[in-house]
Amino acid sequence: MIHFVGAGSGAADLITIRGAKLLEKADVIIYAGSLVNKELLGYAGENCKIFDSAKMTLEEVIDVMKEAENKGFDTVRLHTGDPCLYGAIREQMDILDSLNIEYDYTPGVSSFCGAAAALKAEYTLPDVSQTVIITRMAGRTPVPERENISSLSAHGSTMVIFLSTGLLKELTEEILKGGYYTENSPAAIVYKATWADEKVFKCTVGTLYETAKENNITKTALIVVGDFLGDKYERSKLYDPAFTTEFRKATK
Repeated sequence: MIHFVGAGSGAADLITIRGAKLLEKADVIIYAGSLVNKELLGYAGENCKIFDSAKMTLEEVIDVMKEAENKGFDTVRLHTGDPCLYGAIREQMDILDSLNIEYDYTPGVSSFCGAAAALKAEYTLPDVSQTVIITRMAGRTPVPERENISSLSAHGSTMVIFLSTGLLKELTEEILKGGYYTENSPAAIVYKATWADEKVFKCTVGTLYETAKENNITKTALIVVGDFLGDKYERSKLYDPAFTTEFRKATK
């Protein structure tokens, strides 16, 4: 059996209980070495074989899985955060399907959740934003034209932008092209959310590039943009004494 496991946003104790148990029982672990916290390998058993996929091709990863299956081993494919976001797992699962190799998938805590925790923020505030756009700038990996940053930023929704720290000048230009956000709109850079060396820099859309440059942030960071970083919002109706719910009646 192949177990795809989300490693969580960084801190080793933020992996799920299920994920940790799978690591403990694994005969083989293939982990995304460029992103996954190596402390997670401490869950592995003494005789577990460990492979760093940062140095491997897709074909080499599949070969390790096939060999493990032939020996009756359990394999954990350990991805950063939750692999449903930029995890490149679909191509692995499709090949496993074609080989009739069984697998399952244990979700993890995404770094976009870790970034909110680092900011002590809520992405969805009443009368501010009820939508979170998770996206990235086009780089060596293209982005569909309909999903360009300028089109998405025009909505004024909360934006969490992955894999774009090295393109902050271009990112700023695209955000401003959308017409909703201005150079003074609130933004933040969250470096290695939930890791021991986590750093948070609150800034504005117009100062994203300078903030990253001044603090030597070149990768492994999320960019967040939105009015949720401000101070104005409406109180939630859920806990409003004047609001009736299925579980209680209004008292005012």
